Amino acid sequence: MADWAAHEGWNPGLGDPEAFRAADPEAFRVAELDGEVAATISLVRHSDDFAFLGFYICRPDLRGRGIGYSLWQHAIELAGDRVIGLDGVADQEANYARSGFVRAGASSRWMGTLEAAPHPGIRAAEPGDLAALRALDAAAWGVRRDAFVEAWASPHPDRRTVLLADGSGWATARRCREGVKVGPIVAPTADAALALAAAALHALAPEGAAPLAIDLPDEAVELAARLAERGFAVTFATARMYRGTAPVLGPTAQAIASMELG
Repeated sequence: MADWAAHEGWNPGLGDPEAFRAADPEAFRVAELDGEVAATISLVRHSDDFAFLGFYICRPDLRGRGIGYSLWQHAIELAGDRVIGLDGVADQEANYARSGFVRAGASSRWMGTLEAAPHPGIRAAEPGDLAALRALDAAAWGVRRDAFVEAWASPHPDRRTVLLADGSGWATARRCREGVKVGPIVAPTADAALALAAAALHALAPEGAAPLAIDLPDEAVELAARLAERGFAVTFATARMYRGTAPVLGPTAQAIASMELG
């Protein structure tokens, strides 16, 4: 599934599958035809109230036959009464709307380079910080993602998590098929978000990395301006859509974790 996502140009993180499985061991689903995988989807049930859908791909030679849509319906049923979020590509937005999804904004991928730099007010996350990270994440995104946060912030060779020493924000950098992504970023200001991104990048790859991707929600206007000033540019965008009541983002929501996990 990660290979298919990479082929679609989504550039997943090298350690993403493990984090997905930790968040919801039954998140990954496939449809088979003649013993081979024909379509894929993930439905991560973050809590009793919220789920996020991703990895929705049908093999190109089998599209238009209803295989992917059957798997889609199966995933929707698995969510039960939960609100479901997704980041959808433009050409599928109308299809998602027919399943009850409503556009609530957009996620934009900003690509560029950033100097990897430690910061005296930022330190590496430790196991004892997990409760604080979970609380900060919930306040920023309006949903509980406790299992995901624990998996994402735990030690991994391809991920590093840092947090502000005053406990007001955190960020994770992860190696991807190409370059590095930083996200989520939870921070009280755009400047703090940039400092967290640089420190997370330094913790993962002190020599720096190119390309660097940071995926921003519409609400992160000031951080988008800071990235534009540094030569970053939007290379990809998706519609953020919800089936059910959309969560309300807090002022510390700066960058999302991934377009497949939310």
